[in-house]
Amino acid sequence: MTNIYRKNDMTKVHPEFAYQSRELGGQIDGILGDPPNRKNYQSMVAALVGEYASGGGIDDVNMLSFALADHIEFSNPKGLLAESLEYERDDPMPVFGMASCAGAEAEKMYAAIAQSFPELARQAIITAFLYKNPRLWEDEDQSLEQLGVNDDGDDVHEDDDVTDEFAQIFDKDGDDYGR
Repeated sequence: MTNIYRKNDMTKVHPEFAYQSRELGGQIDGILGDPPNRKNYQSMVAALVGEYASGGGIDDVNMLSFALADHIEFSNPKGLLAESLEYERDDPMPVFGMASCAGAEAEKMYAAIAQSFPELARQAIITAFLYKNPRLWEDEDQSLEQLGVNDDGDDVHEDDDVTDEFAQIFDKDGDDYGR
């Protein structure tokens, strides 16, 4: 298993999980609306739960994590954090034992997604976990300042410079001029 890198006792999760968790938050806020319309939100969740419980549903991490978010309970947070280090895994089944859903229709959905969409469900369970537990993890710093830390500038060309690759495109004779 991959090592867990900690800074200030916070686990850094895979960037795709961090992104999906943020997207889920935006999706929930968008459906709730301003002012919040709980009835609309609950009908949307109920429709998604019903679709997934019947073995169908949309093959989308955020839609599935949206359906799970209000019903899922987590029994192994440390295990889910460890699983969040890798977006894709060969065996998605261990994650299903780290959480459960309450309520008849939600339990039916949980069993159905384990059969119909095991890899997608693994990702959605972890996404819902991260969304509901933002203080347990941190996102990788993607600021321009941080992205440029190890940039030695060797891929930067002056506007007047012509790269060899670019010059070769227009070389009709195929002559490399002695290079």
